[in-house]
Amino acid sequence: MGYVYIYRLTILIVIMRKVLSALALVLATTLGLQAQDNSMQVMTFNIRLNTSHDSSNAWPNRKDILASQVLYHQPALLGVQEALWDQMQDLTARLPQYKYIGGGRDDGKTKGEFSAIFYDTTRLQLLESHTFWLSETPDVPGSKGWDAQITRIVTYGKFKDRKTKKIFYHFNTHFDHIGAIARRESAKFLLTQVNKIAGKTPAVITGDFNSEPQDEPIRVITDENNPLRLTDAKAISQTPHYGPTGTFNGWKNKERNNNPIDYIFVHGKVKVLQHATISQTWGGRFASDHFAVIAKVIMP
Repeated sequence: MGYVYIYRLTILIVIMRKVLSALALVLATTLGLQAQDNSMQVMTFNIRLNTSHDSSNAWPNRKDILASQVLYHQPALLGVQEALWDQMQDLTARLPQYKYIGGGRDDGKTKGEFSAIFYDTTRLQLLESHTFWLSETPDVPGSKGWDAQITRIVTYGKFKDRKTKKIFYHFNTHFDHIGAIARRESAKFLLTQVNKIAGKTPAVITGDFNSEPQDEPIRVITDENNPLRLTDAKAISQTPHYGPTGTFNGWKNKERNNNPIDYIFVHGKVKVLQHATISQTWGGRFASDHFAVIAKVIMP
């Protein structure tokens, strides 16, 4: 009888272990799915200003393409660069569940290019927003800094996720394309501002930085010795990057080179599940001379 009892007890223990393992797997899968469900897409997109010099690539011929690309990927947040007032109105009409924050860089209202943030109103609640200038006088509309050729701005918003109730910031910018000093100082100032404004609150930072990874501005932003540093979302993505690594196409059939100039950075313990460069064309037509960059993130 003793041997039979021990045998049955052993079988019971084995069965219980298998049941517990199965339950643990189900629980882990459920928690993983819940985490995925709480994720959101963040996109940055230099949409190329509306100019007749682009001929067949001019805005009227691609605005529907660009809007459809946004709607397909459904970002909760979209940072745009080079958008003029008329383009902002075109996108607003084509993205009905989105509103935007930001103003033109020349006057903080409607003049000049926007570095605006579109946000999905069904997912996010706007708590506050502001625009500042990348200059020695950041609160002066239209001010130009250092050796920049053009006025440059940062627009940011503070948001509450209607789904998770979590609060975070989004900063969006476009660095100067000529002034090397301006790009470097803009990088330093951006770090200071993100940490001053967001503090310990998580944030995403998007933009066209007109800088490749080895260039000084990106090295400043991601410097591991600087406690104010930001993290490149691509570097911490839990899945490998998808798509081209270069983000400027110049209306050609592939990226101009393998180095990005458009980035998504994160501040705080933001998880990045996926990171991609979106390079689709429609009948050979591009949505812009830049590719959109998108990341799936989870706020802590």
